[in-house]
Amino acid sequence: MDTWVQAFLLHLENKNFSANTVKSYRADLQEFTDYLSKRKQNTLEAFTSPVIRSFLASLPQDYARNTVLRKIAALRSLAAFLLRQGKLARNPFKLLPAPKREKLLPKFLTLPETDRLINTAGNTHFAARDKALFELMYSSGLRRSEVTGLKIRDVDFFNGVVRVLGKGNKERLVPVTDEALYAIKYYLSTRPNPQPQDALFLNAHGKPLTGDGLAFIFKNTAIAAHLARKVTPHSLRHSFATHLLNNGCDLRSLQEMLGHKTLAATQVYTHVSLDKLKSVYQHAHPKNKEN
Repeated sequence: MDTWVQAFLLHLENKNFSANTVKSYRADLQEFTDYLSKRKQNTLEAFTSPVIRSFLASLPQDYARNTVLRKIAALRSLAAFLLRQGKLARNPFKLLPAPKREKLLPKFLTLPETDRLINTAGNTHFAARDKALFELMYSSGLRRSEVTGLKIRDVDFFNGVVRVLGKGNKERLVPVTDEALYAIKYYLSTRPNPQPQDALFLNAHGKPLTGDGLAFIFKNTAIAAHLARKVTPHSLRHSFATHLLNNGCDLRSLQEMLGHKTLAATQVYTHVSLDKLKSVYQHAHPKNKEN
């Protein structure tokens, strides 16, 4: 089983799946093969519906539903791969229904919290880089993999946009604020001989910033900013989307900027834009107008 799991993961990498997806699937499938090894069943013949059910039942009770769903997705994708390779006689998921995904509201920062986070980034040991990094991510709502994958040439200072390579290798152009462009220009001025093909953001060793490195920066900056909640790179993406909706941005435009494949993925932000909803309600409800 281990050999075919590695072949499957290599297949995902060759298909340009995101590094985060491959990393998550690798951990999920390792957990499954470890389970099989403990039962002395680490073979393709053991990849059956009863064994999968048993594995899922063995998972810790405190696992979030969406975590379990991701593990099911990893196993389902592996099964599809093995079926195409002719290594399974039947699909083990054919009679195995998946639980519904838990709908979680995005966690975003308030405007004061966002300002405090970005201002704190400008006071770190790598202030020029971190200020530019945080300004750009809030300015354009970029994913972690998107911002770490940027080259200097991807920033169009003249037109005020950044060219982003999103999920599925789909390119999109996203507007950038003047503040973010200024911060990027200043950061680049501190670097020795930056070239268009160079990574936009570098780590302390002069190498391209990685997703883990970005998460580390966010964690330390949030602590320094004395924010009482967990802050991740996605927090600024959620804040970007929520603040734009609160200030009148339409869903279609937001969908394009976020790089969402469907409008349904963007509509989740309508549930967290309570300030905007209250404002509309106060101005539109006839009873409220009488007051």
